[in-house]
Amino acid sequence: MPLHPQAQVLCDLVNAAGGPPAGDATLQQSRDGLALLYASACGEPEAVYAVGDLDADGVPVRVYRPSADDGLPVVVFLHGGGWTIGSVDVYDPFARAIANRALATVVSVEYRLAPEHPFPAALDDCWHALRWVATHAEQFEADPSRVAIAGDSAGGNLAAVCALLARDAGAPALALQALIYPVTDTDLTTTSYVENGKGYFLEASTMRWFVDCYTRNGADATDWRIAPLRAPDLAGVAPALVITAEYDPLRDEGEAYARRLAAAGVPTELRRFDGMIHAFAALPAALDDGRAALDIVGTALRRAFGTL
Repeated sequence: MPLHPQAQVLCDLVNAAGGPPAGDATLQQSRDGLALLYASACGEPEAVYAVGDLDADGVPVRVYRPSADDGLPVVVFLHGGGWTIGSVDVYDPFARAIANRALATVVSVEYRLAPEHPFPAALDDCWHALRWVATHAEQFEADPSRVAIAGDSAGGNLAAVCALLARDAGAPALALQALIYPVTDTDLTTTSYVENGKGYFLEASTMRWFVDCYTRNGADATDWRIAPLRAPDLAGVAPALVITAEYDPLRDEGEAYARRLAAAGVPTELRRFDGMIHAFAALPAALDDGRAALDIVGTALRRAFGTL
């Protein structure tokens, strides 16, 4: 279908603003720009019962409790930003929204960013935080037997890889992996890259820079821990929700990952939002479908936790 009128307005604003291309020389500008955009398009942060910062044995995390109830399930949330420009602060409204919709405690991970800390720093931090949550959930009055992982974009990439690592390690047993327009490959030649690689918020040139930053230390970009679509076997991994957007360069790889999960016998729900662009779920004040996507994530988590 055509680009949604709300998405068109947002793309027109971003394209008209112009600015220097993403690159090392403009790294801080990119980080500041993402924070400014999300602050204006996320809307007023939702109220939650409590928010607090903790140290997950060396990895900073922020814990969001939607209510005073003890024993809530817990969602480990991994923010987007191309492994390079996101942060817990930028994604604060997103984490609050998930906590309220999932009726679960959300633990948002402040993983190290590239290019200062290339692969596997971000993955190491996220995997460490996931295991810490599974063994320390009672520290923030959550239920260690009901743990899920979620992430958007690069955070979806990290969530998918952590789910594979959890399968291989035998723990923690994840109720769900919620992958929101995830990076699952480093092939920038797919049809969705060709069709949507310029002018639709996330551009192919920016993704090239993100991948370069993440693999700056010479890491192999085809390593499945960077490109989980290339993992040899997906069988036995946690059930999945995969959300994609029609006008997103990452559309094809996200949908390919969902198909591979389903073919491997993994219970998988794929939801494509036609007319939408990358990052739409993080911009609910500007895009009605962003709110709808957050509702879908919350419902899927509640169903996985047995609270729906």
